[in-house]
Amino acid sequence: MAAKGTVKPYPKFDANADATTLYKAMKGLGTDEDTILQLLTARSNAQRQQIAAAYKTLYGKDLIEDLKSELGGKFETVIVGLMTPPTLYDVQELRNAIKGAGTDEKVLIEILASRTAKQVKDIIATYKQEYDADLEEDVTGDTSGHFRRMLVVLLQASRQEGVNAGCIESDAKTLFAAGEQKYGTDEDQFITILGNRSAEHLRKVFDQYMKLSGYEIEESIKRETSGSLQGLLLAVVKCARSVPAYFAESIYYAMKGAGTDDKTLMQIMVSRSEIDMLDIRAQFRKMFATSLHSMIQNDTSGDYRKTLLLLCGGDDA
Repeated sequence: MAAKGTVKPYPKFDANADATTLYKAMKGLGTDEDTILQLLTARSNAQRQQIAAAYKTLYGKDLIEDLKSELGGKFETVIVGLMTPPTLYDVQELRNAIKGAGTDEKVLIEILASRTAKQVKDIIATYKQEYDADLEEDVTGDTSGHFRRMLVVLLQASRQEGVNAGCIESDAKTLFAAGEQKYGTDEDQFITILGNRSAEHLRKVFDQYMKLSGYEIEESIKRETSGSLQGLLLAVVKCARSVPAYFAESIYYAMKGAGTDDKTLMQIMVSRSEIDMLDIRAQFRKMFATSLHSMIQNDTSGDYRKTLLLLCGGDDA
């Protein structure tokens, strides 16, 4: 997978040397932001963890705390995100989405619809470790209705493996009968099928559904459901089709129009930089009349922009 990331392990890595460089960049008057962002975007997350450990050993100080006290705003947020181990980053994002005033359903959707079964299991274990709390209980306590039921299914992380050829047609028929053919909608059927089948199986079901109904499954979901449930089902469908295309679209709409949804932008740029950012960039260029690089360039500024552009890793103009 790493081959699809823009951020790769630094070949001549030396944790002590990097820790010293960062210490000097923050010591004394003023902060050398450029050195900090250039160095941290050129190291893998595992290497950043080693730098933090070396920093503590050499200087008796916490690197993240020092970065927080020296940096500010969105630049600080994105750098702290890069310093956080990937599973813990997801866990903290989920916790903030649930524990604040109101629920940030967008974050729940984005993470739980796109992560692999193993990643979801790791998230649940780390959440328990960090907060001594059960993620599923916290999610169910903060959501309701069919949206909650679909999240619970995704938190089971027990999608079937491979393609079950015998079920493709019956799954497509069940979805058609539960939505377009029915007065009202049988949401439970959508939840069961979309929440439990493998991505490759679902892609075949979507093709069959199109033949059967004349509609793309996305069109039917938009007609048959609304609100957070609709958002979650669409995210699951899009991720079954292509996770990078799903993220490319999310980033595009985070920047399009007036104002920027920096939270979504940062979350995706940080969490996908070592996984599939090259694929996201390629999809972005294919789907929209611009490159991810030039959109970030036009939509952000300062050290925050420099950091995002380094994570983007190049222009596909």
